Parts: sequence; C-alpha cells; structure tokens
Amino acid sequence: MYAVSGRVPRRPSLATLPSVSASLPSFPARPLDAHKGNVGDVLVVGGSRGMSGAAFLAAKGALRTGAGKVTVACPASVNAVLEVKTTCVMTRPLPESAAGTLARSAEGPLRALLPGRDALAVGPGLSRDPETEALVRALLGELPAESPPVVLDADGLNAFEGKADELQALAGRAVLTPHPGEFRRLAGCSQQDLLAHREEVLRAFVARVGVVTVLKGHRSLVAGPDAIHVNETGNPGMATAGSGDVLTGVVAALLAAGLPPYEAAVLGVHLHGLAGDAAARRTGWAPLIATDLLEGLVEVIRGVETREPLLAEARP
Repeated sequence: MYAVSGRVPRRPSLATLPSVSASLPSFPARPLDAHKGNVGDVLVVGGSRGMSGAAFLAAKGALRTGAGKVTVACPASVNAVLEVKTTCVMTRPLPESAAGTLARSAEGPLRALLPGRDALAVGPGLSRDPETEALVRALLGELPAESPPVVLDADGLNAFEGKADELQALAGRAVLTPHPGEFRRLAGCSQQDLLAHREEVLRAFVARVGVVTVLKGHRSLVAGPDAIHVNETGNPGMATAGSGDVLTGVVAALLAAGLPPYEAAVLGVHLHGLAGDAAARRTGWAPLIATDLLEGLVEVIRGVETREPLLAEARP
C-alpha cells in the first residue's frame, strides 16, 4: 500500500484499486493549504511539426499526477495547435528550425524559463533534427546546480546516441526513460545482448553514466547506482503510441513534488502501469490508447487519496 504523509478528506474508496506493496515510495500528500505554486511546477520541452501530441500527453500526465502548473516550451509554429489541445497548460513559443523543430538558437530563451521550475521534462515529440539534438545536448550539458531535476525521454534521449557519457552531467538529478530501441542506441548494445541479459546490461549502463534509468517494457526495470526495481503493473494494451509520453509527465510531476529521482521513477512506473490496468478494465487491451491512461490516472490517484488504510500507513 501507499503511505501518504498527511490526511485528506475521506471519500468513497475504489473497490477495484489493486493493493500494492508497502515497500513503494509514498505518494506526495497535498496539504490543506496547497496552492498551485507549491505542489509542483513542470516545464515540458517538446513538440515539433506533426508531433504536438507527445508534448500534450506529457503535460497532461504531469497534471493528472498532481503538478500544480505545467508549461510546454515548443516550436513557434506548433504553439497554436498546443493552445487548442491544452486548455489547462501554458505554452511558450520558441525559435524554430526550417523543419518546424526547436532551433539551436532556442537555448537562451529556454534557459530563461528554468528559474522557479520544480522539474523539467525533455524529449516528447522533439524530432531527430540535428539542430534540435544540438540544442538538447547544449542545454543539458551545462545545467546550473540550482536547475530542476530532469526527465529525459524519446528524442531527448536520441540526442545522446553515441554520446552517452555526456549524460554524466545529469548524475543524481535525472531520470532516463528509454524503450528498448532508445536504450540500445544509448548503451551501444545489441538487441541479442539486451534480450538475453537485460538486467546486467542496464546495471552496467547506469554504473557508467550515474543516472537513474527506466528500461521500459514488460516488467519495466528501474535502476539506480545501487538498486534495481522490477515493476509488476501494466498490461499489453499499453503498447500504444504516446504511452511513454504519459509516463514522462507522471515522473516529472513526482520529481516536482520533491521525490528523489529513483523514488520518482519507481513510483511513477507503478502508477503508470496501474493507470493502464484501470484503463484496460474499461477498454480492453487492443482498443486502449494513450489518452485512456490519463483517465486511468484519475481513478488510481483518487484511490490513493481516499482509501483509509493508505492514509494511516507510515512511510517505510
């Protein structure tokens, strides 16, 4: 079960919410005097021409996991699309390349958006445009010590193909969330090695770069420098475009709430899988799409907040 460090008004519980292990990190309780400025401010750096949906899903995933404010920094030509999609999210249009992706010249405006943020999510829908990849490496390679923790996913990860050692700059303050293809590109390993020795290859990579890494898939693995966790939630219906973008937002919200990277990753993949299980009860596996996970998060986190045994249990 989850531990919650504070009481919230009791409402009817969800009989279908699965019980979970007491060894999981605690879900951050929202204080009675909460306001949007003290429950997590997330900046999503994402989107490109034709891929605004990824940034949208990450932003909504963060909101549904409790972030008080979410802003999407996106290419200027994508801004109008995101304004329509994301009623509850702010947007910041930035300089773009000829291909409709974030331009290398967006680094200065991006850095100006960092102060006051509690977490940064980089990658959803960014594209593999060389100019954008150079921007990502420049931004994350020289983050000041006071910068917020980072979730790096999708094309944010692809920017470091062949340059994974540069990720050492994020040691202790980031979570990487690659699927197997992205991981192989980062780690430089073969598909055969990853299939045969998944845990060992992941441990070696984390020892090399020093960054908490989620290797997504059936029974996703979460590895830190001195620990590894096997996730046991989720289902085959979550094999759908955009599912990983929702996870990016979930983990970003937990980082923004103050959880350390390893705890945010472990709890994030668990909640994400539970949301998929809740969604599959409504849709089945094959019809499930990424936006269904957002509704699943509502069900799961509402259950966390309302079940009396969860409120009474102490943090392990």
